[in-house]
Amino acid sequence: MGYSTDRIRNVAIAGHGVTGKTTLFEHILFSGGVIQKPESVESGKTVSDYSDEEIERKISVHAAFAHLNWEDTKINFIDTPGSSDFIGEVLLSFRACEMTIVLVDARAGVQIETVKLWRHLNEAKKPRIIFIDKMDGERADFEKTLADVKEKLKGEFVPLCVPMGGSVDFKGVIDVFERKSFAVPADGQRETPAEVPAEFAESVEKFRQELAEAAAEGDDELLMKYLETGSMSDGDVRKGLAQAFRANMIVPIFAGSGLKNSGILGLLDFIAEMGPDPTIGQEILFAKDETMKAVQISPDQPFSAFVIKTAIDQFSGKLSFIKVITGKLAHDTEIYNVKETRKEKVGKLYAAQGKKLEEVQELVAGDIGILTKLQSVRTNDTITIQETSSTYRPLILPTPTHRSAINAKSKKEEDKLGELLVRAAEEDPTFRIAFNPETKETVISGMGELQTAIILDKIRKGQKIEMETHVPRVAYRETIRKAAAAEYTHKKQTGGHGQYAKVSLEIKPLARGGNYKFENKVFGGAISKGYIPGVEKGVQMALESGILAGYPVVDVEVAVTDGKEHPVDSSELAFKLASRGAFRDAAKNAQAVLLEPIMNLSVFVDDQYLGDVMSDLSGRRGKIQGENSIGGGIQEIKAQVPLSELLRYSIDLRSITSGTASFEIEFSHYQELTGKLADDVIKNAEAFRVKEEEE
Repeated sequence: MGYSTDRIRNVAIAGHGVTGKTTLFEHILFSGGVIQKPESVESGKTVSDYSDEEIERKISVHAAFAHLNWEDTKINFIDTPGSSDFIGEVLLSFRACEMTIVLVDARAGVQIETVKLWRHLNEAKKPRIIFIDKMDGERADFEKTLADVKEKLKGEFVPLCVPMGGSVDFKGVIDVFERKSFAVPADGQRETPAEVPAEFAESVEKFRQELAEAAAEGDDELLMKYLETGSMSDGDVRKGLAQAFRANMIVPIFAGSGLKNSGILGLLDFIAEMGPDPTIGQEILFAKDETMKAVQISPDQPFSAFVIKTAIDQFSGKLSFIKVITGKLAHDTEIYNVKETRKEKVGKLYAAQGKKLEEVQELVAGDIGILTKLQSVRTNDTITIQETSSTYRPLILPTPTHRSAINAKSKKEEDKLGELLVRAAEEDPTFRIAFNPETKETVISGMGELQTAIILDKIRKGQKIEMETHVPRVAYRETIRKAAAAEYTHKKQTGGHGQYAKVSLEIKPLARGGNYKFENKVFGGAISKGYIPGVEKGVQMALESGILAGYPVVDVEVAVTDGKEHPVDSSELAFKLASRGAFRDAAKNAQAVLLEPIMNLSVFVDDQYLGDVMSDLSGRRGKIQGENSIGGGIQEIKAQVPLSELLRYSIDLRSITSGTASFEIEFSHYQELTGKLADDVIKNAEAFRVKEEEE
């Protein structure tokens, strides 16, 4: 059936690893009639964990899409991974959805990834629900977990669904608003409503009072009415709660057990009735002149959509997951890819139920769907019905933190490996591949060791390509400390015309970040103007080949001051070689020095590991810039650390903090490297050069 935009809900399911996201997702689909039997993660048969790597490792790796009909409303759900290695999948889900269910384990409480995800939701100002899961688990405690949520996360928390008991005494849940109880159903059954047991009546009324107060905050008229009368009708409470939730003023609390299929019905009722529809959302459109404007999600404009994800399916080929922003799209329609300035024909349209594709007749504004076999379309692309130069804001993804150099063991398979890595990067924008011409290495980078290991294992098993990985070489730079000058004559006599050029250069250091400056100070025509470009090319050749270890020379000013030419034997090539020689001779007296890249590092760590992490950073020549609490018992450490000390940091940090910490990294600047460390770099660079020549 077709749905109008106001009858669509888009919901991401997120949380720390092992909080039960996939299990809850499975039971939501069961309760919604999408599947006949909920499967366990261990069985390898769940709707969302369907890839070989997910089944083998028993974890979610990809964002999985599914939908159901509830109260004449289409609810699109996206189940997301819990590991920080796959944060890109979570962020694309946040972008696609107007609301999020954040799972919190009733035994463990708020964990580090929960706090970090909360920050992302705060930045996006997205409404969210907390579902306190695993109420049937050993040591499960609703009151304790609720207190932990209030302490570690920011928000106005309002319990709408509370548990009846906990741990071995867990009996089910109570819908506070409706004053109905839902006992834990028998295996294979769905929840059914009943009266609230007398033993819970008093606590329900207490929570009902909190509901009324929260609802009053959602509407000025309701607030005045509540202050005057001290009470609110059910209709007013319903209206106020919906407005407050959609405006992100309150965070509803639900509880239950995904595994026991408990707490599901109330959650679905709330999403369908009070959850925001896509029209509350806006997208930022960038025009060609870089001006920006907000675009409301609306069916009343020509079709446009944003590509949120790309997947390669062995049967269906390339899948482009889109969020429709304006208008609607029908099958067999020609669309325009703005980035590629290319038109393509859309064939059939699909919606996903895990790995299963269901054909649909149209996709309307606010809906999420799939287009197949569009060759030019990639993640972050904007597609429209009309030719335009404006594009929607791309996904904002963190910088990859784990890097490895890679090569195929067989030279004959290098090209094939490169193609497969490029395809993997197309599917996951947080995984990147690049060739570094300075170090002559192909470098892959991702959010963590687990992410890259899964990608490489998939290639190794699927394509039978053997590969080698190692710590990548650091791209150092070289510079000079003082001014110097030199003169060099290039002279070569052959049978015909010879080669002759004489060049005098002055070099001096520039401020860090000054890069390179060239100036012609020749007077009296000692060097013809036509040869000056050759002089500069020679200087640039010398800069690229380095002084100490073969790394590019930066932050230097070069001036050609004098020279001499021959009427027959001079040429641009001769002046290029002469100026290269002059620069090298001048550099010998200019106190050449290595420069190493320094990175801005942000580490997110539990309080208990703070001292260990800071001590480790000091041992890596890091300079601590500061620390601050981001809530939830999580500290953010800011430091500047040499890149050479961070090449294995994702592995080492996991070891130091038992896998609980994470970090973000970006380039800051270059600074001088001297002493034994510099000597070792120069020695290693020479060994690498010799090895390369031998090969």
